[in-house]
Amino acid sequence: MKQLTIKTKSRVEMIDITDQLRGILAEKGINNGLCHLFVPHTTAALLINENADPDVPMDILTSLEKIIPMNDPYRHIEGNAAAHIKSALLGPTKTIFVENGDFIFGMWQSVFFCEFDGPRTRQVMIEFSPAA
Repeated sequence: MKQLTIKTKSRVEMIDITDQLRGILAEKGINNGLCHLFVPHTTAALLINENADPDVPMDILTSLEKIIPMNDPYRHIEGNAAAHIKSALLGPTKTIFVENGDFIFGMWQSVFFCEFDGPRTRQVMIEFSPAA
């Protein structure tokens, strides 16, 4: 298993980690199989979405804030209930197909690490399952 360390800079942000994942994929030499990703944090998540327009991640974060505002009368006393809810909705895991030594993505897709309670130092756990 590999571990990717991410240092976030803002309370809320999306960081494209696709190139880092590709580096790990090349290092492992997996030609065909699956890449399993897991974020062991309750206020962060993973998302696969468009990487071509930098406004898309901002629109996603803005829309999530409208749906799940940071300052609502939540019962969780730590002040980060919205971060927990956003993480729960987007989820801590992703599985990506690997073929011919690269990830199978749609034309504009990338993997984003989503921070909802930063800035922090975070981890993404990475495991590969070669094709049988």
